[in-house]
Amino acid sequence: MLRPLTNAFRDCRALDGLWRFAVDAEGVGRDQQWWRGALPGTAEMPVPASYNDIPADAAVRDHVGEVWYQTSAHVPATWSGQRIVLRFDAAAHRATVWVDDQQVVSHIGGYTPFEADVTDLVRLGEAHRITVVVDNRLDWESIPPGYVEDTPDGPRQRYHHDFFNYAGLHRAVSLYATPAAHITDVTVTTDLDGLAGTVDYEVRASEGERARVALHDAEGTEVARVEGLSGRLRVEDVRPWRPGEGYLYELRVELLGAAEAVVDRYSLNVGVRTVAVDGTNFLINGEPFYFTGFGMHEDHVVRGKGHDDASMVHDFALLEWIGANSLRTSHYPYAEEVLDYADRHGIVVIDETAAVGLNLGIGGGIISSSTQETYSDQTVSARTQEAHRQAIRELVERDKNHPSVVLWSIANEPESHTDAARDYFKPLFAEARAVDPSRPVGFVNVMFAPAGECKVAEFSDVVMINRYYGWYVQAGDLAAAERALEAELHEWARCEGKPIIMTEYGADAQAGLHSAVSQPWTEEYQAELLEMYHRVFDRVEAVVGEQVWNFADFATSAGYARVDGNKKGVFTRDRRPKAAAFSLKRRWHARGDAIE
Repeated sequence: MLRPLTNAFRDCRALDGLWRFAVDAEGVGRDQQWWRGALPGTAEMPVPASYNDIPADAAVRDHVGEVWYQTSAHVPATWSGQRIVLRFDAAAHRATVWVDDQQVVSHIGGYTPFEADVTDLVRLGEAHRITVVVDNRLDWESIPPGYVEDTPDGPRQRYHHDFFNYAGLHRAVSLYATPAAHITDVTVTTDLDGLAGTVDYEVRASEGERARVALHDAEGTEVARVEGLSGRLRVEDVRPWRPGEGYLYELRVELLGAAEAVVDRYSLNVGVRTVAVDGTNFLINGEPFYFTGFGMHEDHVVRGKGHDDASMVHDFALLEWIGANSLRTSHYPYAEEVLDYADRHGIVVIDETAAVGLNLGIGGGIISSSTQETYSDQTVSARTQEAHRQAIRELVERDKNHPSVVLWSIANEPESHTDAARDYFKPLFAEARAVDPSRPVGFVNVMFAPAGECKVAEFSDVVMINRYYGWYVQAGDLAAAERALEAELHEWARCEGKPIIMTEYGADAQAGLHSAVSQPWTEEYQAELLEMYHRVFDRVEAVVGEQVWNFADFATSAGYARVDGNKKGVFTRDRRPKAAAFSLKRRWHARGDAIE
């Protein structure tokens, strides 16, 4: 699905701003057909944003069920003869959309885009009512999964992942136009051949069998040109995309009609680079790469998971300040603007689906008391697997052309030590490789499935593990934690013979809490724990990456183990550095792998 853009053949109008908003507390909106007129009440809600924290009302923050958004969109008279499309970059977690009284699209999955062709429903030069109902409920057939518990005080959403279930229209909404005969998709893969680079491309179009494709360098100079809906462009003396240097070429695709007339044009940025796994090395452009950075969250005060360019740029500035060269989109696909920024600035990305919480042995980040089996007809089932398969397809479809994305992560911390886990994941790994053979594929392993016992690791190209020695186990005993961590990493290297990335490690720290003798929850203990892990990483050759959990403190569901959220960030939720941030800054800048 191509992102909207504006050029001589296409136009796009943002629909972001204040929309009418109504919480459907009684669940009557569909029966009463709220889409047929103005929504009840006078509430307004910014788009994009999570709605939960904005009204300062517990009934809204903790609402379980549907909420309604509504706006009016004007269709330009200049779009005559064009195909007109209504697009949502994300709606968590289910959405149905009406234009005036006509339902136009429904979508399941809170982090990937969806759209509807509304050409035949709208009138040029007139305004139309757009109504969206968004459902925040998670169930055993959604990714991520969850369940709704009926209580004497009303429904309560339960889930097995450790971040708050923010919901709403988190990302941009737009109305855009394309020519009637238009380009529908472009796929690129790149390679290096000595000093030359190659760009293989495939173009899909609604009609027509002819295309002209050109590649331009950053100065706008054409460096290669071919014709055809598929083919290869070769660039002599190519300037590769590499970590810390996000050099991008522009691919310009023109769809040709009668008499060589151009009927549509689409452009996208291309970074020429290679990614491979060789033994215990992770290679970018044939050179070993060592990941330094974080698991992160789209999480900010008030706005929740709503995308905001100012916050994004500030977060990347802090990554540069601290010397990080990478991030993982834990635990869902981030806004595509984040990947665009990473492309331009040479930040390496592990791109993850929203498959988190597939483990009933964990609840809210700690050991769960659940006695249910994770994989069963009543819990994570074949229906969940199909939703998971679709989540993988939609992730790859959206992000396949981003050079910053070097590795797909298809799940975080699932149960992976059972035969049922192996049966569940084997076809999903096959699906990921089928839709994108050009990148390595992995998943993130949890502590309950150590080396030699994990039955899913065999499918991964890379070992990604989350470990909390010194926090959830051996808390306060860093000497014992160091021994246990090193022993397990050596065992992973022996059993798998693959690159190891520590995708999560860390400890909660309350900002401003200090102690002369290092104790858990203090800033000193958090910094010392990270330094212990780093000593171990430096002694295990197979370790090729360290991504601290977490970049910044973030919101979670309420619980005795979470005081105002998860405090494992090395920055506070409002992005103030803790002591650990300065320790990481010294290490990562000294390594010389920092973003330039």
